Amino acid sequence: MDYMNGPGRHHLFVPGPVNIPEQVIRAMNRNNEDYRSPAIPALTKTLLEDVKKIFKTTSGTPFMFPTTGTGAWESALTNTLSPGDRIVSFLIGQFSLLWIDQQKRLNFNVDVVESDWGQGANLQVLASKLSQDQNHSIKAICIVHNETATGVTNDISAVRTLLDHYKHPALLLVDGVSSICALDFRMDEWGVDVALTGSQKALSLPTGLGIVCASPKALEATKTSKSLKVFFDWNDYLKFYKLGTYWPYTPSIQLLYGLRAALDLLFEEGLENVISRHARLGKATRLAVEAWGLKNCTQKEEWISNTVTAVVVPPNIDSTEIVKRAWRRYNLSLGLGLNKVAGKVFRIGHLGHLNELQLLGCLAGVEMVLKDVGYPVVLGSGVAAATTYLQHQIPLIPSRI
Repeated sequence: MDYMNGPGRHHLFVPGPVNIPEQVIRAMNRNNEDYRSPAIPALTKTLLEDVKKIFKTTSGTPFMFPTTGTGAWESALTNTLSPGDRIVSFLIGQFSLLWIDQQKRLNFNVDVVESDWGQGANLQVLASKLSQDQNHSIKAICIVHNETATGVTNDISAVRTLLDHYKHPALLLVDGVSSICALDFRMDEWGVDVALTGSQKALSLPTGLGIVCASPKALEATKTSKSLKVFFDWNDYLKFYKLGTYWPYTPSIQLLYGLRAALDLLFEEGLENVISRHARLGKATRLAVEAWGLKNCTQKEEWISNTVTAVVVPPNIDSTEIVKRAWRRYNLSLGLGLNKVAGKVFRIGHLGHLNELQLLGCLAGVEMVLKDVGYPVVLGSGVAAATTYLQHQIPLIPSRI
């Protein structure tokens, strides 16, 4: 069935895929071309140099796969580990659950540390496991930096601190799909061995690029990895890097040009300014939720996310109806509650190419939906709380000063 577009703009406020900038859309609006010509290797070279900046690494080696975050997960695991290797992996929501499922299906020995959904990774349990692992049987720690199902952000630097404290050589593998380019992420400083992200999140591109960055230690681990890999084999990429052609198979030409435009926009705004913008959007959303008399799924301030807010609804309301109503009546897309929190939360995504006035439109829409489903919200309360905060926080646009 084809659905008629509603008038005006569609309001996309799921935590990925996100709004695509017009500059990126225009950059991708081009015909195919020969990726073996001199143009594509020259473009790829600049992209590989510049994606290192979003990971904040000078020593890492990036790989750009025509895939999703799920493929990037698999690449991180199969290039560094062997079947049977022990992994400590944190289960805190739907996406960490899916990564753990992949780890098990790839025949790794997964030691799952589970927390209630709405809580962050239990680092006390990790400390205990590291202290007892005198033989260094743990080969990797796998953690999702920002769990989009519950709006929880983990402290990656604290994981590195524990590894260093116990002088443990385990690799640190981090899913940064909904954090990199929106939240503070420091690959080198935090000693991350493999970091990964997806193009459809804060990079504000269509789905289709899984970007992985590997530390020198992770590259060294490929020499002993016995996992089967073909499409995601880093060594195939490295061979073509040395040749200066970069691609072991056909890349998505249009996505490469889109990535170039997306990176240019991020660097023009300034990565630290991008992170600050997301902090403002996250704070404004949480203030609105509080004004509505609702609660955040995230249970402690230390775990709050600046890219997504999961809003808990009263027991008499099905959050799925909120999401359906928003789309059907107001042309507003909100995130569903997933798995354990299905029907209990709806999610407001505030990441990517997005500004404060767009967010206020979303919050106004949510208020009308809440009223529609019978929740006694005071119309304008959340918008007023967010506006009061933002009016004092939004900086002047540098080019217009």
